[in-house]
Amino acid sequence: MDTLHLTVPGGTLAVTVQGDGPLVVLSPGMGDLAAVFRDVVPAVVAAGYRAATVDLRGHGASATTFAEHGLRATAADLLAVVRGLGQGPAVLVGHSVSAGAAVLAAVEAPDLVRGLALLSLHLPGDPPGRVAHLMTRVQVAALAGPWAPSAWAAVYRSLHRGRTAPWADGHVTDVRDALRDAGRRRALHRLARSLVTEEVGIPLERVTVPAVVVHGALDPEFPDPAAELRRALDRLGGTRAAGLLVPEAGHYPHSQRADVVGPAVVDLLAVVAEGAGA
Repeated sequence: MDTLHLTVPGGTLAVTVQGDGPLVVLSPGMGDLAAVFRDVVPAVVAAGYRAATVDLRGHGASATTFAEHGLRATAADLLAVVRGLGQGPAVLVGHSVSAGAAVLAAVEAPDLVRGLALLSLHLPGDPPGRVAHLMTRVQVAALAGPWAPSAWAAVYRSLHRGRTAPWADGHVTDVRDALRDAGRRRALHRLARSLVTEEVGIPLERVTVPAVVVHGALDPEFPDPAAELRRALDRLGGTRAAGLLVPEAGHYPHSQRADVVGPAVVDLLAVVAEGAGA
């Protein structure tokens, strides 16, 4: 396992790389750490792929010097990782904000993206979930203040309806402790604000690569996760798309039910390889 620090405009991104083979880039959601994919990565590596997990800008071991945060910035970072590792095109696995960013990346640079695993994808027009409600009910500086670590940890826990991984408590502690740093609190706040103030379309209908859409059946971010899954699949009608509603999982199916999500990602990799004539 190697951790690289990739220089991009505005700072550096921490990228942890394991395995050998075609590239798979895994990117977490807002306020999370790349280690959330710890139970999915082994399945990817065992299938013969190189797994690269990324900390979002201002999160984890990535730099806190970035001025811009949001879907477009995250999409640019995903493409920068593919270019920087020099093994593209890659399959992108994105959770929540990173799922939307992965769609943007695939549409912007189809030569660099050959498959998408979209976990807990938010689409424009969704009723606001808990995070959006939080950001609209508090002052602008809420998640940049000293109370942010405990507040975000509480929100993070509340999104884990259903099963939890054996390491979940320790991971939540790591998420909370990371936010004791003022720069990371600032990044979390700016990213959350961008998600509820900026209008960015998610052009699923323009995706041309194989995709799998995954939602937790108990995800409190969506009034009806099954309907949300169907809505995404309907918009992906022009490509090879599969859907997975994960039982006993909330907003983090990749950590709560890696036993289900890991094989689904590996199945996607097989579809992509088949299409490439591998």
